[in-house]
Amino acid sequence: MARKIITAIDVGSSKITTVITAVEDNQQPTVIGVCSHPSKGIKKGVVVNIDDATSAISESVTAAERMAGVTVSDVYVSINGEQVTSLNNKGVVAVAGSEITIDDTYRAIENARTLSLPDNLNPIHIIPREFVVDNQGGIKYPIGMSGGRLEVETHIITAPNSYWQNIKKCVDQIGSNVYDVIFTGWASSLSVLTDTEKELGVTLLDIGSGTTSICIFQEGSVIYSGSIPIGGNNITSDIAIGLQVSLEDAEKIKINMGDLFDNKCVDNKSKNMDSTPALLRKLDEPKGKKEKSEEVDLNVIGVDKKVSKDMLQKIVEARCEEVFEMAKDNVTKAGYEISMPAGIVLTGGTSLLRNLTKLTQCVFGVAARVGYPSGLTGMTEEISDPSYATVQGLIKHALDDDVEISSSVDKGKSSMSGFFNKVTEWFKSLLP
Repeated sequence: MARKIITAIDVGSSKITTVITAVEDNQQPTVIGVCSHPSKGIKKGVVVNIDDATSAISESVTAAERMAGVTVSDVYVSINGEQVTSLNNKGVVAVAGSEITIDDTYRAIENARTLSLPDNLNPIHIIPREFVVDNQGGIKYPIGMSGGRLEVETHIITAPNSYWQNIKKCVDQIGSNVYDVIFTGWASSLSVLTDTEKELGVTLLDIGSGTTSICIFQEGSVIYSGSIPIGGNNITSDIAIGLQVSLEDAEKIKINMGDLFDNKCVDNKSKNMDSTPALLRKLDEPKGKKEKSEEVDLNVIGVDKKVSKDMLQKIVEARCEEVFEMAKDNVTKAGYEISMPAGIVLTGGTSLLRNLTKLTQCVFGVAARVGYPSGLTGMTEEISDPSYATVQGLIKHALDDDVEISSSVDKGKSSMSGFFNKVTEWFKSLLP
Protein backbone atom coordinates (compact mmCIF):
# COMPACT_ATOMS: atom_id res chain seq x y z
CA MET A 1 0.00 0.00 0.00
CA ALA A 2 1.33 3.42 -0.96
CA ARG A 3 1.88 5.98 1.75
CA LYS A 4 -1.25 8.06 2.14
CA ILE A 5 -1.38 11.52 3.69
CA ILE A 6 -4.56 12.48 5.60
CA THR A 7 -5.01 16.04 6.84
CA ALA A 8 -7.67 17.19 9.32
CA ILE A 9 -8.54 20.74 10.38
CA ASP A 10 -10.69 21.31 13.45
CA VAL A 11 -12.15 24.80 13.04
CA GLY A 12 -13.03 25.75 16.62
CA SER A 13 -14.10 28.93 18.35
CA SER A 14 -10.92 29.14 20.44
CA LYS A 15 -8.34 27.33 18.31
CA ILE A 16 -7.70 26.01 14.82
CA THR A 17 -5.96 22.62 15.01
CA THR A 18 -4.35 20.98 12.00
CA VAL A 19 -3.14 17.38 12.14
CA ILE A 20 -1.29 15.70 9.27
CA THR A 21 -0.98 11.91 9.38
CA ALA A 22 0.68 9.27 7.26
CA VAL A 23 -0.96 5.87 6.73
CA GLU A 24 0.97 2.86 5.44
CA ASP A 25 0.14 -0.83 5.05
CA ASN A 26 -3.16 -0.68 6.96
CA GLN A 27 -1.39 0.52 10.09
CA GLN A 28 -2.75 3.10 12.52
CA PRO A 29 -2.33 6.67 11.25
CA THR A 30 0.95 8.23 12.37
CA VAL A 31 0.91 11.92 13.23
CA ILE A 32 3.75 13.66 11.36
CA GLY A 33 2.64 17.27 11.71
CA VAL A 34 0.45 19.15 14.18
CA CYS A 35 -0.28 22.78 15.03
CA SER A 36 -2.88 24.45 17.21
CA HIS A 37 -3.30 28.17 16.50
CA PRO A 38 -5.58 30.70 18.25
CA SER A 39 -8.83 31.04 16.36
CA LYS A 40 -9.95 34.23 14.67
CA GLY A 41 -13.08 34.99 12.69
CA ILE A 42 -14.97 32.05 14.23
CA LYS A 43 -17.79 32.60 16.72
CA LYS A 44 -19.91 29.82 18.21
CA GLY A 45 -18.55 27.42 15.61
CA VAL A 46 -19.48 29.59 12.63
CA VAL A 47 -17.32 31.74 10.33
CA VAL A 48 -18.13 35.40 11.01
CA ASN A 49 -15.11 36.98 9.29
CA ILE A 50 -13.73 35.29 6.16
CA ASP A 51 -10.38 37.12 6.15
CA ASP A 52 -9.61 36.53 9.85
CA ALA A 53 -10.68 32.88 9.67
CA THR A 54 -8.61 32.32 6.52
CA SER A 55 -5.56 33.86 8.19
CA ALA A 56 -5.90 31.65 11.30
CA ILE A 57 -6.43 28.50 9.24
CA SER A 58 -3.45 29.38 7.06
CA GLU A 59 -1.18 29.84 10.09
CA SER A 60 -2.24 26.48 11.51
CA VAL A 61 -1.90 24.56 8.25
CA THR A 62 1.42 26.17 7.29
CA ALA A 63 3.02 25.33 10.65
CA ALA A 64 1.77 21.72 10.46
CA GLU A 65 3.07 21.38 6.89
CA ARG A 66 6.45 22.71 7.96
CA MET A 67 6.65 20.12 10.74
CA ALA A 68 5.52 17.26 8.48
CA GLY A 69 7.65 18.29 5.53
CA VAL A 70 4.74 17.92 3.10
CA THR A 71 2.29 20.17 1.30
CA VAL A 72 -1.33 19.16 1.83
CA SER A 73 -4.01 19.23 -0.84
CA ASP A 74 -7.26 17.55 0.26
CA VAL A 75 -8.37 18.19 3.84
CA TYR A 76 -11.15 17.06 6.18
CA VAL A 77 -12.73 19.92 8.12
CA SER A 78 -15.02 20.05 11.15
CA ILE A 79 -18.33 21.90 11.05
CA ASN A 80 -20.47 23.07 13.95
CA GLY A 81 -23.05 25.66 14.91
CA GLU A 82 -26.44 26.13 16.50
CA GLN A 83 -28.33 25.27 13.31
CA VAL A 84 -26.72 21.85 12.85
CA THR A 85 -29.65 19.47 13.28
CA SER A 86 -30.58 15.88 12.51
CA LEU A 87 -33.45 13.60 11.60
CA ASN A 88 -33.98 9.91 10.94
CA ASN A 89 -35.45 8.77 7.63
CA LYS A 90 -36.23 5.51 5.80
CA GLY A 91 -35.40 4.46 2.28
CA VAL A 92 -37.25 1.61 0.55
CA VAL A 93 -36.51 -0.15 -2.75
CA ALA A 94 -37.51 -3.34 -4.53
CA VAL A 95 -34.64 -5.78 -4.87
CA ALA A 96 -33.59 -6.03 -8.52
CA GLY A 97 -32.65 -9.74 -8.55
CA SER A 98 -32.89 -12.81 -6.38
CA GLU A 99 -30.19 -11.57 -4.00
CA ILE A 100 -29.48 -8.18 -2.46
CA THR A 101 -26.46 -6.51 -4.03
CA ILE A 102 -24.34 -3.52 -3.11
CA ASP A 103 -26.25 -1.58 -5.78
CA ASP A 104 -29.54 -2.31 -3.99
CA THR A 105 -28.16 -0.95 -0.71
CA TYR A 106 -26.88 2.14 -2.51
CA ARG A 107 -30.29 2.77 -4.09
CA ALA A 108 -31.99 2.37 -0.71
CA ILE A 109 -29.66 4.90 0.89
CA GLU A 110 -30.19 7.30 -2.00
CA ASN A 111 -33.94 6.87 -1.57
CA ALA A 112 -33.65 7.84 2.11
CA ARG A 113 -31.85 10.96 0.98
CA THR A 114 -34.83 12.19 -1.03
CA LEU A 115 -36.60 14.19 1.65
CA SER A 116 -37.94 17.71 1.77
CA LEU A 117 -35.57 20.14 3.43
CA PRO A 118 -35.63 23.95 3.54
CA ASP A 119 -33.61 25.46 0.70
CA ASN A 120 -30.94 26.74 3.07
CA LEU A 121 -30.24 23.32 4.63
CA ASN A 122 -27.90 20.71 3.22
CA PRO A 123 -27.43 17.08 4.39
CA ILE A 124 -23.78 16.72 5.41
CA HIS A 125 -24.03 13.10 6.62
CA ILE A 126 -26.36 10.26 5.66
CA ILE A 127 -25.46 7.42 8.01
CA PRO A 128 -27.04 3.95 7.57
CA ARG A 129 -28.25 2.66 10.93
CA GLU A 130 -29.79 -0.71 10.04
CA PHE A 131 -31.40 -2.57 7.15
CA VAL A 132 -34.76 -4.35 6.98
CA VAL A 133 -35.27 -7.20 4.52
CA ASP A 134 -38.91 -8.20 3.98
CA ASN A 135 -39.85 -6.76 7.40
CA GLN A 136 -36.99 -8.50 9.19
CA GLY A 137 -35.06 -5.80 11.02
CA GLY A 138 -31.77 -5.53 12.86
CA ILE A 139 -29.69 -6.40 9.80
CA LYS A 140 -26.28 -4.75 9.49
CA TYR A 141 -25.02 -6.56 6.36
CA PRO A 142 -27.82 -7.36 3.88
CA ILE A 143 -25.64 -8.05 0.83
CA GLY A 144 -26.10 -11.62 -0.41
CA MET A 145 -29.37 -12.15 1.46
CA SER A 146 -32.54 -13.18 -0.37
CA GLY A 147 -35.50 -10.85 -0.30
CA GLY A 148 -37.79 -8.75 -2.41
CA ARG A 149 -37.97 -5.53 -0.37
CA LEU A 150 -35.06 -3.66 1.18
CA GLU A 151 -35.43 -0.84 3.70
CA VAL A 152 -32.70 1.22 5.33
CA GLU A 153 -32.93 3.34 8.47
CA THR A 154 -30.65 6.35 8.14
CA HIS A 155 -29.53 9.17 10.37
CA ILE A 156 -29.22 12.45 8.46
CA ILE A 157 -27.25 15.40 9.83
CA THR A 158 -27.96 18.76 8.20
CA ALA A 159 -26.38 22.20 8.29
CA PRO A 160 -27.07 25.54 6.58
CA ASN A 161 -25.39 25.84 3.17
CA SER A 162 -23.63 29.00 4.35
CA TYR A 163 -21.85 27.11 7.14
CA TRP A 164 -19.86 24.78 4.93
CA GLN A 165 -19.61 27.18 1.98
CA ASN A 166 -17.84 29.77 4.15
CA ILE A 167 -15.49 27.13 5.58
CA LYS A 168 -14.79 25.86 2.05
CA LYS A 169 -14.03 29.40 0.90
CA CYS A 170 -11.50 29.88 3.72
CA VAL A 171 -9.72 26.63 2.86
CA ASP A 172 -9.83 27.32 -0.87
CA GLN A 173 -8.07 30.63 -0.29
CA ILE A 174 -5.07 28.88 1.28
CA GLY A 175 -4.71 26.60 -1.73
CA SER A 176 -6.26 23.43 -0.32
CA ASN A 177 -9.41 21.52 -1.20
CA VAL A 178 -12.15 20.60 1.28
CA TYR A 179 -12.66 16.91 0.59
CA ASP A 180 -15.33 16.56 3.26
CA VAL A 181 -16.89 18.43 6.17
CA ILE A 182 -17.73 16.46 9.31
CA PHE A 183 -19.97 17.41 12.21
CA THR A 184 -17.90 18.01 15.35
CA GLY A 185 -20.01 15.71 17.55
CA TRP A 186 -19.86 12.83 15.06
CA ALA A 187 -16.08 13.19 14.70
CA SER A 188 -15.57 13.24 18.48
CA SER A 189 -17.74 10.15 18.92
CA LEU A 190 -15.39 8.22 16.61
CA SER A 191 -12.39 8.95 18.81
CA VAL A 192 -13.76 8.67 22.37
CA LEU A 193 -16.73 6.27 22.48
CA THR A 194 -16.43 2.50 22.78
CA ASP A 195 -18.51 -0.02 20.82
CA THR A 196 -19.97 -1.32 24.09
CA GLU A 197 -21.17 2.16 25.09
CA LYS A 198 -22.78 2.68 21.70
CA GLU A 199 -24.53 -0.67 21.90
CA LEU A 200 -25.88 -0.07 25.42
CA GLY A 201 -26.85 3.52 24.67
CA VAL A 202 -24.72 6.56 25.43
CA THR A 203 -24.79 10.34 25.13
CA LEU A 204 -21.74 12.32 24.03
CA LEU A 205 -21.43 15.97 25.07
CA ASP A 206 -18.52 17.72 23.36
CA ILE A 207 -18.26 20.98 25.30
CA GLY A 208 -16.07 23.36 23.35
CA SER A 209 -15.43 27.07 23.75
CA GLY A 210 -18.40 28.41 21.82
CA THR A 211 -20.69 25.42 21.34
CA THR A 212 -21.68 22.09 22.84
CA SER A 213 -22.20 19.25 20.37
CA ILE A 214 -24.53 16.37 21.22
CA CYS A 215 -24.65 12.84 19.82
CA ILE A 216 -26.80 10.03 21.20
CA PHE A 217 -26.25 6.36 20.34
CA GLN A 218 -28.58 3.42 20.86
CA GLU A 219 -28.10 -0.22 19.84
CA GLY A 220 -24.84 0.67 18.16
CA SER A 221 -26.22 3.46 15.95
CA VAL A 222 -26.51 7.21 16.22
CA ILE A 223 -30.10 8.38 16.75
CA TYR A 224 -29.70 12.08 17.52
CA SER A 225 -27.21 14.85 16.68
CA GLY A 226 -27.37 18.54 17.52
CA SER A 227 -25.57 21.58 18.85
CA ILE A 228 -26.27 24.38 21.31
CA PRO A 229 -24.57 27.83 21.22
CA ILE A 230 -23.03 27.76 24.67
CA GLY A 231 -19.71 26.49 25.99
CA GLY A 232 -16.52 27.26 27.89
CA ASN A 233 -16.38 30.91 26.79
CA ASN A 234 -19.63 31.52 28.66
CA ILE A 235 -18.03 30.16 31.84
CA THR A 236 -15.06 32.48 31.33
CA SER A 237 -17.40 35.46 30.92
CA ASP A 238 -19.31 34.54 34.08
CA ILE A 239 -16.08 34.32 36.08
CA ALA A 240 -14.96 37.71 34.73
CA ILE A 241 -18.25 39.35 35.70
CA GLY A 242 -18.69 37.55 39.02
CA LEU A 243 -15.14 38.12 40.28
CA GLN A 244 -14.68 41.48 38.51
CA VAL A 245 -11.54 40.45 36.63
CA SER A 246 -10.51 40.68 32.97
CA LEU A 247 -11.43 37.96 30.48
CA GLU A 248 -7.75 36.98 30.26
CA ASP A 249 -7.53 36.56 34.04
CA ALA A 250 -10.87 34.74 34.08
CA GLU A 251 -9.54 32.25 31.54
CA LYS A 252 -6.45 31.69 33.73
CA ILE A 253 -8.68 31.05 36.74
CA LYS A 254 -10.86 28.60 34.81
CA ILE A 255 -7.90 26.67 33.41
CA ASN A 256 -6.18 26.44 36.81
CA MET A 257 -9.25 25.60 38.90
CA GLY A 258 -8.18 21.97 39.17
CA ASP A 259 -4.82 22.89 40.72
CA LEU A 260 -6.42 25.53 42.94
CA PHE A 261 -8.98 23.08 44.29
CA ASP A 262 -6.42 20.28 44.65
CA ASN A 263 -4.32 22.50 46.92
CA LYS A 264 -1.48 22.68 44.39
CA CYS A 265 -1.65 26.48 44.10
CA VAL A 266 -3.28 27.71 47.31
CA ASP A 267 -2.09 29.55 50.38
CA ASN A 268 -1.55 27.82 53.74
CA LYS A 269 -4.92 28.89 55.15
CA SER A 270 -6.78 26.97 52.44
CA LYS A 271 -4.86 23.70 52.32
CA ASN A 272 -7.66 21.60 53.79
CA MET A 273 -10.54 22.91 51.75
CA ASP A 274 -13.02 20.41 50.34
CA SER A 275 -13.01 19.96 46.56
CA THR A 276 -16.49 18.39 46.32
CA PRO A 277 -18.84 20.39 44.05
CA ALA A 278 -20.99 22.84 45.97
CA LEU A 279 -24.20 21.32 44.62
CA LEU A 280 -23.24 17.87 45.94
CA ARG A 281 -22.16 19.26 49.31
CA LYS A 282 -25.45 21.11 49.59
CA LEU A 283 -27.37 17.87 49.07
CA ASP A 284 -25.34 16.10 51.77
CA GLU A 285 -25.19 18.96 54.24
CA PRO A 286 -27.31 18.65 57.43
CA LYS A 287 -30.11 21.20 57.66
CA GLY A 288 -29.20 24.33 59.57
CA LYS A 289 -25.45 23.85 59.13
CA LYS A 290 -23.63 26.68 57.35
CA GLU A 291 -20.62 26.05 55.18
CA LYS A 292 -17.38 27.71 56.12
CA SER A 293 -16.18 29.87 53.25
CA GLU A 294 -12.55 29.44 52.20
CA GLU A 295 -10.54 31.97 50.24
CA VAL A 296 -8.28 31.22 47.32
CA ASP A 297 -5.26 33.44 46.73
CA LEU A 298 -5.07 33.89 42.96
CA ASN A 299 -1.64 35.54 43.10
CA VAL A 300 -0.15 32.07 42.56
CA ILE A 301 -1.51 32.12 38.99
CA GLY A 302 -0.67 35.75 38.35
CA VAL A 303 -4.02 37.31 39.30
CA ASP A 304 -3.84 39.89 42.07
CA LYS A 305 -6.97 38.90 43.94
CA LYS A 306 -8.38 36.71 46.68
CA VAL A 307 -11.77 35.16 46.10
CA SER A 308 -14.17 32.89 47.90
CA LYS A 309 -13.74 29.33 46.80
CA ASP A 310 -17.48 28.73 47.10
CA MET A 311 -18.32 31.78 44.98
CA LEU A 312 -15.98 30.66 42.21
CA GLN A 313 -17.31 27.12 42.33
CA LYS A 314 -20.95 28.22 42.28
CA ILE A 315 -20.34 30.53 39.29
CA VAL A 316 -18.87 27.69 37.27
CA GLU A 317 -21.45 25.13 38.37
CA ALA A 318 -24.37 27.44 37.56
CA ARG A 319 -23.21 27.83 33.96
CA CYS A 320 -22.42 24.11 33.60
CA GLU A 321 -25.92 23.26 34.84
CA GLU A 322 -27.33 25.65 32.23
CA VAL A 323 -25.36 23.87 29.50
CA PHE A 324 -26.74 20.53 30.68
CA GLU A 325 -30.31 21.82 30.89
CA MET A 326 -30.15 23.34 27.39
CA ALA A 327 -28.77 20.09 26.00
CA LYS A 328 -31.49 18.14 27.77
CA ASP A 329 -34.22 20.45 26.43
CA ASN A 330 -32.96 20.12 22.85
CA VAL A 331 -32.89 16.34 23.06
CA THR A 332 -36.30 16.15 24.76
CA LYS A 333 -37.89 18.35 22.07
CA ALA A 334 -36.59 15.91 19.47
CA GLY A 335 -38.32 13.08 21.31
CA TYR A 336 -35.29 11.38 22.87
CA GLU A 337 -33.84 10.85 26.33
CA ILE A 338 -30.44 12.32 27.13
CA SER A 339 -29.85 9.99 30.11
CA MET A 340 -28.78 6.73 28.51
CA PRO A 341 -27.90 3.35 30.14
CA ALA A 342 -24.14 3.71 29.51
CA GLY A 343 -24.28 7.26 30.82
CA ILE A 344 -22.81 10.54 29.62
CA VAL A 345 -19.38 10.89 28.05
CA LEU A 346 -17.92 14.40 28.28
CA THR A 347 -15.22 15.60 25.93
CA GLY A 348 -13.92 18.91 24.59
CA GLY A 349 -11.70 21.32 26.49
CA THR A 350 -14.36 22.28 29.03
CA SER A 351 -14.73 18.64 30.12
CA LEU A 352 -11.44 19.05 32.01
CA LEU A 353 -13.10 21.30 34.60
CA ARG A 354 -12.65 20.04 38.14
CA ASN A 355 -15.35 17.55 39.25
CA LEU A 356 -17.49 18.08 36.16
CA THR A 357 -18.24 14.36 35.99
CA LYS A 358 -19.63 14.42 39.54
CA LEU A 359 -21.82 17.37 38.66
CA THR A 360 -22.97 15.56 35.51
CA GLN A 361 -23.94 12.50 37.53
CA CYS A 362 -25.86 14.70 39.95
CA VAL A 363 -27.79 16.49 37.17
CA PHE A 364 -28.59 13.51 34.94
CA GLY A 365 -28.61 10.67 37.45
CA VAL A 366 -26.43 8.38 35.32
CA ALA A 367 -22.73 7.52 35.18
CA ALA A 368 -20.36 10.01 33.57
CA ARG A 369 -16.77 9.97 32.40
CA VAL A 370 -14.36 12.20 30.49
CA GLY A 371 -13.59 10.86 27.03
CA TYR A 372 -9.96 10.98 25.89
CA PRO A 373 -9.27 10.46 22.17
CA SER A 374 -7.29 7.46 20.96
CA GLY A 375 -6.37 5.63 17.80
CA LEU A 376 -3.42 7.63 16.46
CA THR A 377 0.32 7.05 16.84
CA GLY A 378 3.38 9.25 16.40
CA MET A 379 3.49 12.80 17.73
CA THR A 380 0.29 12.58 19.75
CA GLU A 381 1.51 14.27 22.97
CA GLU A 382 0.10 17.64 21.90
CA ILE A 383 -3.29 16.24 20.91
CA SER A 384 -3.95 13.70 23.64
CA ASP A 385 -6.43 15.59 25.85
CA PRO A 386 -10.21 15.89 25.30
CA SER A 387 -9.94 19.27 23.54
CA TYR A 388 -8.48 17.39 20.56
CA ALA A 389 -11.16 14.70 20.36
CA THR A 390 -12.64 16.24 17.21
CA VAL A 391 -9.43 16.49 15.20
CA GLN A 392 -8.51 12.90 16.03
CA GLY A 393 -12.02 11.85 15.06
CA LEU A 394 -11.65 13.60 11.71
CA ILE A 395 -8.67 11.39 10.93
CA LYS A 396 -10.62 8.25 11.91
CA HIS A 397 -13.53 9.38 9.75
CA ALA A 398 -11.15 9.83 6.82
CA LEU A 399 -9.97 6.23 7.18
CA ASP A 400 -13.57 5.03 6.87
CA ASP A 401 -14.49 7.67 4.29
CA ASP A 402 -17.74 6.97 2.48
CA VAL A 403 -18.99 4.86 5.39
CA GLU A 404 -21.91 7.23 5.04
CA ILE A 405 -22.83 9.16 1.94
CA SER A 406 -21.69 12.75 2.38
CA SER A 407 -23.25 15.28 0.04
CA SER A 408 -21.68 18.48 1.35
CA VAL A 409 -18.66 18.41 -0.94
CA ASP A 410 -18.37 17.07 -4.47
CA LYS A 411 -16.03 14.11 -4.27
CA GLY A 412 -15.25 13.97 -7.96
CA LYS A 413 -12.12 11.92 -7.40
CA SER A 414 -14.02 8.94 -5.99
CA SER A 415 -15.30 6.48 -8.56
CA MET A 416 -18.56 4.63 -8.04
CA SER A 417 -16.74 1.31 -7.93
CA GLY A 418 -14.45 2.71 -5.25
CA PHE A 419 -17.50 3.76 -3.27
CA PHE A 420 -19.02 0.30 -3.51
CA ASN A 421 -15.78 -1.31 -2.36
CA LYS A 422 -15.61 0.96 0.68
CA VAL A 423 -19.25 0.35 1.59
CA THR A 424 -18.66 -3.41 1.32
CA GLU A 425 -15.62 -3.17 3.60
CA TRP A 426 -17.63 -1.12 6.09
CA PHE A 427 -20.49 -3.63 6.14
CA LYS A 428 -18.01 -6.43 6.82
CA SER A 429 -16.48 -4.42 9.67
CA LEU A 430 -19.88 -4.47 11.40
CA LEU A 431 -19.93 -8.23 11.53
CA PRO A 432 -18.97 -9.85 14.88
